[in-house]
Amino acid sequence: MRPDVIRGHLDGLLLSVLSGGPAHGYALIESLAARSGGEFQLPEGTVYPALHRLERDGLVTSDWSSESGRRRRVYRLTARGRRAAGAASTEWRTFARAMDGVLGASA
Repeated sequence: MRPDVIRGHLDGLLLSVLSGGPAHGYALIESLAARSGGEFQLPEGTVYPALHRLERDGLVTSDWSSESGRRRRVYRLTARGRRAAGAASTEWRTFARAMDGVLGASA
């Protein structure tokens, strides 16, 4: 699926994945792909700017971690980010039900 298809939903997707615990950017990309059945193959150039925006907005925080001699920035939700993740989930479920009602309706 093209990245532009999820425009407007990327923040909620990232917050949802981070609800499972801290992760570095590449792990988030892999998790999005796995959890979407391979539909969300997002490039780093899409995910990292979104993570920086979420951090700037106070929804995530990050720290550097060294793993196997490799430095990685690990992202985690703030309390505000946890609330935003819940709100995004609720908003999506409402939207999906409405879309299903329209697109799934027989003519």
